[in-house]
Amino acid sequence: MEEEKIYDCIIVGAGPGGLQAAIYLGRYNRNVLLIDRGGGRTLHAKQIENFLSWNSISGKEIIDKGIDQAKAFGASIEAGRVTGIAKSGLFHISADKKLFLSEFVIVSSGVRDNIPNIRNLHKFFGKSFFTCVDCDGYNTTGKKLVIIGDSIETVRLAFAMKQMFTKDITLILISYSPPADFRGELSAEAIELIQGAPREIIGTEKMEAIELEDGRRFACDVILSDFGFELNDDFLAGLSLQRDSRSGHYVVSRNYESSLTGLYIIGPLNTGQDQAVIAAGEGAAAAIDINKRLLKI
Repeated sequence: MEEEKIYDCIIVGAGPGGLQAAIYLGRYNRNVLLIDRGGGRTLHAKQIENFLSWNSISGKEIIDKGIDQAKAFGASIEAGRVTGIAKSGLFHISADKKLFLSEFVIVSSGVRDNIPNIRNLHKFFGKSFFTCVDCDGYNTTGKKLVIIGDSIETVRLAFAMKQMFTKDITLILISYSPPADFRGELSAEAIELIQGAPREIIGTEKMEAIELEDGRRFACDVILSDFGFELNDDFLAGLSLQRDSRSGHYVVSRNYESSLTGLYIIGPLNTGQDQAVIAAGEGAAAAIDINKRLLKI
């Protein structure tokens, strides 16, 4: 391990939250380092239509523009995978056999979707195969929608989608069997309930249908997948941080500081809402608070 200089703040993850924090801290002329392993949900988003001032922009464009903007204000950005964080006076951040030291840390490492193993899926991912109702529900408006999942929450999602976006819904549950009252409500709402495991998405240029393992096919224009996600937080395992007992997400203050003084957690790792524009706001708030702490005011 080689020791580097002491940074005012190290940011883990170059999503909207981490980049917005880097921009603010750079504008304060703080010594800030952002470490990013690449990938991420925002980077893979084909179109984002609910980010202020953009009718539509890809996640990659947001990240690329954010990186350029952060660098323009003096932030250092390094490719690497953070493997551990410890605190002994300063924060010690381990990444790719290097040791970095910092007064403060902002964690913006995000989550990864649980994607079902369905043939031909990646051809349509982000275009007509979606995983987030808040991000992409609007893009199912008036279309023939298949919802796939395996829990009571997936059933509730079907009701919500019908109320907001489309009346043409087929609900496919792999093994979960809803209670009788939910089945009755699905029938009353004209939401077709199918049980079985999806095998393949049919279509070349355009999504046409989803095929199940038993060969049944159901026509669709769009698919909404509801299998949850995993937190990208393995590097926090050595820290005793307060979590929400129900969701497992990290509890933070109004300025997004975790239960460990000096460590801020922004984006979908905390208990707030998971949206690019919200993460950016959290990054700004965390950076402003850190700068005040550095000023000791």
